[in-house]
Amino acid sequence: MTDSPILVRTLADRHAEWDAYVMATPAATFFHRVGWKRVIERAFGHACHYLYAERGGRIVGILPAVHINSRLFSNALISTPFCVYGGAVADDDAVADALYQAACRRADELGVSYFETRESAPRHEDWPRKDLYYTFRRELAETDEANLAAIPRKQRAVVRKSIANGLDWAIDHDIDRLYPLFAYNMRELGTPVFPARYLAALMDEFRQDCDVLTVTHDGQPVAAVLNFYFRDEVLPYYSGAGPQARALKANDYLYYALMCHAVARGARVFDFGRSKYDTGPYHFKRHWGFEPRPLPYEYYLSGIDTMPDVSPNNPKYARFIRMWQRLPLPVTRIVGPWLSRDLG
Repeated sequence: MTDSPILVRTLADRHAEWDAYVMATPAATFFHRVGWKRVIERAFGHACHYLYAERGGRIVGILPAVHINSRLFSNALISTPFCVYGGAVADDDAVADALYQAACRRADELGVSYFETRESAPRHEDWPRKDLYYTFRRELAETDEANLAAIPRKQRAVVRKSIANGLDWAIDHDIDRLYPLFAYNMRELGTPVFPARYLAALMDEFRQDCDVLTVTHDGQPVAAVLNFYFRDEVLPYYSGAGPQARALKANDYLYYALMCHAVARGARVFDFGRSKYDTGPYHFKRHWGFEPRPLPYEYYLSGIDTMPDVSPNNPKYARFIRMWQRLPLPVTRIVGPWLSRDLG
């Protein structure tokens, strides 16, 4: 089989085979699942270029990519926008090389400024690289008590205080209670909110492997998080917290409750997602005992000479962020979805 030629094709109707390859390949992540293609097309209308390699008719490698062409931000091919991890997953280096070569050709054909690949480990020594984001992962214990004990002492004391604040939690299978909290949180951060249809599409697509944990106080939702489940991992992804959350320590309660819930579901790894270096979320996760690991996002520059900087940390966006934070919440829920579709 290894003597057969490697053929790279664009995914059309082999969705089940693509996902079977993801589930069978240890290096693949939740963000390599083909459901992301359907969600991104449905929610945002972006053109997806999901490439797969085959030998002898069998899929031996995959590379998901999406074309985002924005007048405000950038014209790019990204593996994969709206996701933490991306890049090629392949049986061997020859297959991976064929996939990356095909993606670079596709970037040139599309006339994009760059092809960005969100790697978990360095791949291309000769490509420009950013270490803006860090990921946080660690194993979970088998009992709630052991997971509480594993939290560093100061943060564990905060969690105990949150438990004493009369909070409760429940699992939702829709975004009805999450979305208002999410929209509020995004406005406070100065970031355009994603449309509700996007979060709803995620819930619909990954129904068996997705839920929302909502924290309430006196029956009112104060914090919530949308979670993904993949193999033995839980990945809290989109969260929101209302104005009462800080005083109630609702976010601290939220993530401890999720650990308890995830263990009951069979999860053994907690993937706390990505955060920008030296930011509030970065330090929040460290306080929980998670060690940061850099994510080497790599770039093939097709139409530009220097790496792009579309991060919120870019000073040119500071004025926009301050302005957005002052807008009325209903306005951000109308305008935000129009802008955020290009913020992959």
